[in-house]
Amino acid sequence: MLAAASMKDRNLICGNAFATQTEVAVGLRRPPTLLFGEIVERYDLMAGNALAILLALSLLAGGCASVPRAPFTEAEEDAAAPSGLSAVRYWADAPASAFQNTKRRAVPQKGRPFTYLALSGGGGGGAYGAGVLNGWTEAGERPEFTIVSGVSTGALIAPFAFLGSAYDETLKQMYTSGQGEGLIEQANPLGAIFGNGLVSRAPLRRLVERYLSEDLLNAIAREDQKGRRLLVVTTDLDAQRAVVWDMGAIAAAGGTQSFKLFRDVLAASASIPVVFAPQLIDVQTADRSFQEMHVDGTVSAPIFTLPDAVLFGGKKVAAGSARPDLYVIVNSRIDPGFEIVPNQAEAIAAHSFSTMNRIATKAVLAQTYNAAASEGFRFHLSYIGKDHPESGGTGFETVSMRALYEYGYEKARAGSFWVTKLSQVEAAKEAATASR
Repeated sequence: MLAAASMKDRNLICGNAFATQTEVAVGLRRPPTLLFGEIVERYDLMAGNALAILLALSLLAGGCASVPRAPFTEAEEDAAAPSGLSAVRYWADAPASAFQNTKRRAVPQKGRPFTYLALSGGGGGGAYGAGVLNGWTEAGERPEFTIVSGVSTGALIAPFAFLGSAYDETLKQMYTSGQGEGLIEQANPLGAIFGNGLVSRAPLRRLVERYLSEDLLNAIAREDQKGRRLLVVTTDLDAQRAVVWDMGAIAAAGGTQSFKLFRDVLAASASIPVVFAPQLIDVQTADRSFQEMHVDGTVSAPIFTLPDAVLFGGKKVAAGSARPDLYVIVNSRIDPGFEIVPNQAEAIAAHSFSTMNRIATKAVLAQTYNAAASEGFRFHLSYIGKDHPESGGTGFETVSMRALYEYGYEKARAGSFWVTKLSQVEAAKEAATASR
């Protein structure tokens, strides 16, 4: 019946057939800010909740309308570059040679050590990272970073962290003014089934456009010319791989296309799959143009610190007399929590997603910790600890984000925000040594 129906008729049939199930599944009649109810602890649970809805109804909705995309091959994607630009991105799992372009090698500024800041994903938990950076400034010990990398909400923080304390007030406004709560107020459950996300890309896009001006890109371009580097990670869903974007190179290119691409990449890195609509990025080969689908960088890389080529046996990325520093700010919890999970598919999927995300983050941290030691980096980690209470909501509530900001700010201002050793990794090393 669906095959013979017009596009309009198919949408009506699908909508009528599943409206009741969808309302029951997600509580459509609740106020928008309570859409995900009590079972959602943070952004990762919100994404898990959305995935549960999608999995529950995807088979039923398989014949419903979707916007077709122009097809392209894997070879074409490998050869493609953003329209009008080249050499501004690479695969995160590329060989070591891809990270050793001498023209783009990061250079510490004269008299300053090599410092690398990595900012993780975490949705509204980005308020913690903003607070840490601003409190670090207040303590008078925040360095100028040679490299800043960001994933998801960390990608939104990264440009301002890169430019320094002059943008501290902007960071505070981004995460405490209530704009975060507005990102999900217009959530539409049917969008996850018949569209490409619970929330359109418009609210996130407006947030990005509000704070990313041409003046800011010009400032990034000037710092890039000094040898400092700004990196952002997205997930290319078509290729199922993490993409590292050289944001300084994009900013330095100048012009309308680079300005648009810069914003597209930041919006893509923060586009939680199913919750927010994905970002389609215009690319081209020698003879054709098409669009790649990019989503939240956390899907493929919870944190981007040292590239895979280094993590898994590449050459050293830093050298010099002064020992380099690696700072990692995780905008979420990594310690396991305890909660009785309701015996419902939605809750089970949400908590499973949350658990997978925490375990994946800890695994990446362990790899990074070991790689940092072999590379000669001093390791510093900060994350949301058990001493800060769970919000019990989506993580985007203004009250929750303000509390997280203050928590991070006070920790950093007091100088008690870095962990320099991962106890589990050290214990494993000691056990391995003892068994020899």
